Amino acid sequence: MKLGPRTLLRRWRGAWRRWSLWTLLVLLVISMLATMVWLAGRYEASQVQTRLERDTADAVSDIRVALTRNLQSLQALHAGDPGQLAWEVDAAELLRSRRELVRIEWRDANLRMRTHAQSPYRPVAWDARIREGHQSDAAIACTNARRLSSPSYSSSYFQPHGDGLGSEMMELCLPLTSGGRQAGFLVATYSLQDVLINLVAHNLTRSQEASFTEADGTRLAVLGAARRGSRMFTAQHLLDLPGTTLVLRMDTWHSAPSLFPNVLTALVTAMSIALVTVMVVLVRDNRRRLRAERDLADALAFRKAMEDSLVTGLRARDLEGRITYVNPAFCSMVGFTAQELLGQSASAPYWPPELVDEYRQRQAIRLSGHHVPPREGFESVFMRKDGTRFPVLIIEAPLINAQGQHTGWMSAFLDISEQRRVEELSRASQERLQATARLATVGEMASLLSHELNQPLAAISSYATGSMNLLEAPAETAGGMPAPENLQDVRMAMQQIARQAERAGKVIKSVHDFVRRRDQAREAVSAQQLLDAILPLAILQARKLGVRVNTSVEPGLPLLLCDRTMVEQVLLNLARNAMQAMDDPEIPYRVLDIRVRRAASNQHSGWIEFAVTDVGTGIAPDVAARLFTPFFTTRAEGMGLGLSLCRTVIEQHGGFLGFAPHEPRGTVFTFTLPIFQPAPHS
Repeated sequence: MKLGPRTLLRRWRGAWRRWSLWTLLVLLVISMLATMVWLAGRYEASQVQTRLERDTADAVSDIRVALTRNLQSLQALHAGDPGQLAWEVDAAELLRSRRELVRIEWRDANLRMRTHAQSPYRPVAWDARIREGHQSDAAIACTNARRLSSPSYSSSYFQPHGDGLGSEMMELCLPLTSGGRQAGFLVATYSLQDVLINLVAHNLTRSQEASFTEADGTRLAVLGAARRGSRMFTAQHLLDLPGTTLVLRMDTWHSAPSLFPNVLTALVTAMSIALVTVMVVLVRDNRRRLRAERDLADALAFRKAMEDSLVTGLRARDLEGRITYVNPAFCSMVGFTAQELLGQSASAPYWPPELVDEYRQRQAIRLSGHHVPPREGFESVFMRKDGTRFPVLIIEAPLINAQGQHTGWMSAFLDISEQRRVEELSRASQERLQATARLATVGEMASLLSHELNQPLAAISSYATGSMNLLEAPAETAGGMPAPENLQDVRMAMQQIARQAERAGKVIKSVHDFVRRRDQAREAVSAQQLLDAILPLAILQARKLGVRVNTSVEPGLPLLLCDRTMVEQVLLNLARNAMQAMDDPEIPYRVLDIRVRRAASNQHSGWIEFAVTDVGTGIAPDVAARLFTPFFTTRAEGMGLGLSLCRTVIEQHGGFLGFAPHEPRGTVFTFTLPIFQPAPHS
């Protein structure tokens, strides 16, 4: 019987599937075997390393406990203030019981030897001249102990023995006190080799080797001769002691892991599991295929439901520009059905007639592939079926199939008619806010001008009144003319009136610039010039209130860089506030003190400090919290803008304005201004 091509193809597919499953089974068994061998070796090696790390930590802990016990025993040697003979007997007994100790010395406060005891088990050729030298390890350890007021260890050093050999030693210096004063030192010498023998050897196995090493790996003392194996394991642990640090290293050698019995058991188990798994796979293969088809149908239905629920319009086109897909949201947006849109390429029915040529040219450029659309999209205008136009935001991207091939273009459309309406409302609101801000600026300028012009206008009024009084005084010369000295005073008053009028003009310009937030016109001026400009006005008010004005300027101060008119206004405002704070009948002695000096003790500081001090009633805590708040004032006739404006002016110069209580009474206001720094070429 001759089989057809379809039957042969179906049988070939079935045979290929069966052989692929068997091949998969063989690969699975080999990979499981290799994995088991590797995991068994890793596990056994990790167990050996873990045990070695634990043994090293235990050995370090035993050494610390033994050293602490020895320290307590050494401290007990001087309990009860023993004599020299009794001390030597007790020290010899301690050396016989603690073999890691080689020598114990009793030294006075100047590190001179009083007496000593030496271990009977190890003869050592000690050089007394070297041990008592200031550069010896014992002297260095005692220096650290004296500085720390606690026991201190020295670093290890090599000490030759009487038999021609030698070993590494380490000194312990224990400070002795009597009645709170330094009475001497107790120096104990350890042998690192004996420390290993007496404190570590009882926990070592035959396959382990312990040693003290330096940070670079140099061995200082070694205990044990480990049996060499195929693999060596090493563990290190730090032994931190006051004054020095040692490294305890433990090595062990281990033979290759015995894996053969484990591999056989794992191989049989893995093959059994693999055979059962292949049978289960063959049974479930058909069920999985049916489940995959059902899941695919559900996924397609779910995707269709999502596309139908979108409010964003979707459109797909092939490489020739023909529409291949539109979702219901796009059809609802333009008013055309899917049947009316599918297959359209040359001219879409939702294009406005006046823009058809432009849209065709743009589509030709897009389909040519030479222009990549922007990721943020672009705006366009579409036409509904009833002829109404509306703006849309178009986001386009290449349409890539499952094989990674470019098969067309996918577009998303958003109706932005509502967004444009909201933007127009926002623009109108912004214009109204700007108009309101301009009105607020005009009000601020008017408030500041009314506040700041009070002072120069009051000065002009005072000088004018004084001039009238001088002119109306009885004439003392022939012809009824005013006296010459009165004419001189009138001339000076007229000059002051002209100066204050000029000052008022400068105030208007400065406040105007201040409100407009422009840079101020700054110039180099001395601190004395600032004081001279405001003193006449301050003295007028001081005479009225019975206040004595004292000024002090530190000699040799450099020039300041500031807006002269605004800073004079700050000084005058602070002086007037200080004098008004002293307008109290209970204050018998009223003094206003104005001092100018460098801002810090450092003579190279770049700031000058002004201090205005009064002896008034001071500032209450609740008032101090709101003192610089605009429109806050404690006087019925005040506007609450003076201190707020002063702080703003000083901060515009980069300085700081603050206040503090003045002892025994009163308040001191301080502010800083920058020093003028001339250009290098000046």
